[in-house]
Amino acid sequence: MTFQTASSIFPAPASLRPPQAEQRPHLRQVHGDSFVDPYEWLRQKDSEQTRAYIAAQNGYCQQRFKPLEALRSTLFNEFKSRIQESDMSVPTRMHGYWYFTRTREGSQYAMQCRMPVTDPNDWNPPEIDRTSAPGSMPGEEVFFDNNREAEGHDFFRLGGLDVSSDGRWMLYCVDTNGDERYDIRLRDLATGEDLPDRIDQVSSGPVLTPDAQWVFYAKVDQAWRPYSVWRHKVGTPTSSDVCVFTEEDERYWVGVGLSFDERSVVIGSSSKTTSEVLLLSVDEPEGTFKPFIKRQDGVEYDVSFASLPAPEGGEGGDGQPLPVAVVYHNLDNPNFTVRLIDMRSHQPPFSFDEGVVIAQGSPYGCEEAGSDQSIPLNEPYYQADNPEILQGARGLSIEGMGIYQHFALLSYRANSLMHLAVIPTAQAAQDLQAGRPWSFREVEPAGGNSSRIYAIAAGDNASYEAPTMRYSFASYTAPAELHELNVTTGEDRLLKRAQVLGDFDQANYAERRLWVKVRDGACVPVSLVWRRGLVPALDGGDEGLSSQFLEAPSDIAALTWPEAAGQETAAPSSGSPCFITGYGSYEIASDPGFSVGRLSLLDRGIVYACVHTRGGGEMGRAWYEQGRRLKKLHTFEDFIDCTAALQEAGWIDPTRTVANGGSAGGLLMGVIANMAPQLYAGIEADVPFVDALTTILDPSLPLTVTEWDEWGDPLHNPEVYRYMKSYTPYENVPDAAQRLTRFGSSHFPVVFATTSVNDTRVFYVEPLKWVARLQEEAVAADAMVKVEVDAGHGGSSGRYRQWEELALENAFCISLMKPDDPDLQTGGVA
Repeated sequence: MTFQTASSIFPAPASLRPPQAEQRPHLRQVHGDSFVDPYEWLRQKDSEQTRAYIAAQNGYCQQRFKPLEALRSTLFNEFKSRIQESDMSVPTRMHGYWYFTRTREGSQYAMQCRMPVTDPNDWNPPEIDRTSAPGSMPGEEVFFDNNREAEGHDFFRLGGLDVSSDGRWMLYCVDTNGDERYDIRLRDLATGEDLPDRIDQVSSGPVLTPDAQWVFYAKVDQAWRPYSVWRHKVGTPTSSDVCVFTEEDERYWVGVGLSFDERSVVIGSSSKTTSEVLLLSVDEPEGTFKPFIKRQDGVEYDVSFASLPAPEGGEGGDGQPLPVAVVYHNLDNPNFTVRLIDMRSHQPPFSFDEGVVIAQGSPYGCEEAGSDQSIPLNEPYYQADNPEILQGARGLSIEGMGIYQHFALLSYRANSLMHLAVIPTAQAAQDLQAGRPWSFREVEPAGGNSSRIYAIAAGDNASYEAPTMRYSFASYTAPAELHELNVTTGEDRLLKRAQVLGDFDQANYAERRLWVKVRDGACVPVSLVWRRGLVPALDGGDEGLSSQFLEAPSDIAALTWPEAAGQETAAPSSGSPCFITGYGSYEIASDPGFSVGRLSLLDRGIVYACVHTRGGGEMGRAWYEQGRRLKKLHTFEDFIDCTAALQEAGWIDPTRTVANGGSAGGLLMGVIANMAPQLYAGIEADVPFVDALTTILDPSLPLTVTEWDEWGDPLHNPEVYRYMKSYTPYENVPDAAQRLTRFGSSHFPVVFATTSVNDTRVFYVEPLKWVARLQEEAVAADAMVKVEVDAGHGGSSGRYRQWEELALENAFCISLMKPDDPDLQTGGVA
């Protein structure tokens, strides 16, 4: 087989051919449309033929990757040399203990440790020598060692860990298969022995009541949907467990938790567009759960509880704290409103219009915004009820608010980035009494500068009584830092900075967020990261959050793969090699973050680019709505247009551009490979959702019914069916002759896909069928798939195994972006 690709490292010799899957026609007929699927039989996971085919694909992939072994080894050693393998987290105080985690060199997993609080008035975390042996510090206890628990298992993932308020009893649940089904155990920490109670194959996140007398957990149905909550009395057989809530609507998933004040067991039931919260006092565990606000179709909400101090001279003069509920909902504002409800007014259920508005997002451009829908989402937003710091924000969405004893915090998104604001509760109480907007002030990253693009968030604030607030921030080039802020005095203290070993100096790296005007006029943010001195086209330009705009070429289809005359492979341009990634679904934002693995790309002169396409959450709800359902094509077109704009500017080289995405981002990869193969030398697709239409047509599969709110319902809606059929990757792969006609070249990017037989979110069969199609003679694409047998949707467990996987994936990408890498020259070609 002759592959129509760019690879100089990957061309397989004549003796090494990809496995050819048997074609067994399977007819699908929906809404008058017929599709013959030759590889649907691969869905039979336990059949000998499927197992044999998976083994053959793994063997083929292993042979093809032999030339990369030296590079893979080098990359793994680079990762390892930069990471502090023996490390620990900053202790966090909860009840009578300081809790923290340790990692030890050579160990795959972390250890959960704790030390007793010796002074109830001391909120400064104890100083612990990270090089000391676990359990060796005075009073230190290793109360859960993941390494010991993982013995005998190829896969191990903790799905929840809960400790009683007196610190003696622990609940934990583990997944040892990768299928996201967990087994619950209870342990007496005084003896280290597990209790006889065993609850198996349930959802993650069970709850142990503070008195350790009751466990609440969620069961899953045949489609693996968490649908019911059960109550278990500790010390009794599970056969006597009681179902306390059942969600009959298949669009909804159910979860259970404990309120932050630990006074209520909380059930959350939510679809993609609607949610409901039900409460039960921990003092009445055998009572009935009641909704805080009754479910209303199309409205999402959440609630937390706290108290505000009584302001001096306050109404009533009793000096008693004001009990409040912080309600976060989108009834009257698609980008959410925060309301504060006086809990003294009446018992639940409450209504969405009760309470005082504290903050609200911008409705501009949103589908349910009435006349505001026609206003561009990036227009400045002004609202009289909003705090001063939110006035004039663009793309404003409220992400949540929390109230603690001494401070309140507000998380919001504006101008495509996360922000964090704080206010002392004493000041908040005064503002509330005066009827004025709360005087929040923004938390600026301590020591930050305008040349970085930061993500900032509150974190590790486990105790309501803590006098200070912890927050973390990081950028693409600055390792994460954890800080402690005294909200009243403004004193900011660094608690921990992630250490990068070796010769790392963040001053050697640069980052920029610019904007690309795409085909329909929308302006899409793109983040670029590079090493100074290795990317001349970017050095000397803007850094940080930039106002720079590029414009996508007007006719992407007219761009051709730049093949040199008389040569089988394309000639490189003057642009730099580029690793470009994206996601663009579920309103999930691809925020800045530091990566040790990324340094190995940057140090080789590779540009890292992240396209923040529509369908994500970077610019609020409108940004998401413009990239879902019958507007999903925007996600794919944004990514293609931004790639083309960077190439047209001469910054990156199409012959050395590799795209990457996982899960729904893997769908993105499959579509761009079909729609614009001429822009990419390679595609790395992790657990890719590439047979999307088949999956979303089958309501018996996990996730399908809940996913109809995201993608549309092709089973019952012919328009949605036709729309999804137009882009689902597996059904739209162009053969070599079609590519030649459409794009002036038969080139197709080299594809490397990863999956796991135990993945319950994107079944292994999707990438397996996709690769089988790509490997057909008429398609002539160079494609490989690596199928894990001991992993889940997130890949393997254990940090060293994860580093090995990343090293392999990066080696594949580097082989296409930097084929002259010295480690490739020594590997030879299989």
